Amino acid sequence: MKLSLLALLISLLTLGSLASAQAAIETYNIDPVHSWVGFSIAHFFTKVPGYFSQVKGTIVVDRDHPENSTVEAVMQVASITTNTKMRDDDLRSTNFFAAAAFPTLAFKSESWKSTGDNTYDVTGKLTLKNVSKEVVLKVKSLGFGPGMKGATISGWEAAVTLDRRDFGIAADQGAIGNIVDVLINIEADQQ
Repeated sequence: MKLSLLALLISLLTLGSLASAQAAIETYNIDPVHSWVGFSIAHFFTKVPGYFSQVKGTIVVDRDHPENSTVEAVMQVASITTNTKMRDDDLRSTNFFAAAAFPTLAFKSESWKSTGDNTYDVTGKLTLKNVSKEVVLKVKSLGFGPGMKGATISGWEAAVTLDRRDFGIAADQGAIGNIVDVLINIEADQQ
């Protein structure tokens, strides 16, 4: 009898420690309605903004061990908008993004490194027009908590600077700059 009681206690403790280990990992789906990937690029002397309106993906967070966290995101190239139809059509064309041939651009993290209080360098591969380059996103966790109807959400912002020529986009040299500032705002819903 004592042996089975001991076995039961060991089983309960093991299950309890497994449950707390699993509870540390949280999975969030990017909410496309409350998220956007914006950018700005020089047009002669001024900056022109734009964004991709269709983004989806998953963020897996280990708050106790952020180095175990991951993120994957996909944006629909045809969703690019600068609020000017002619320019947007040109950006979707073979002059720039070639949306018909390369309908998505994607980011997949390879590592997370804590850089301060709720800030991280997230290194990963950005794939655009079949070209994959390593980039480092400067990420900030904006918080975790209840959102609409009590569902748990997380908030994130990230920034990165890219050279469009690295991805084979070099049209209109002189009129359009090569350096692209990217600003990402994400709200994600816990699964």
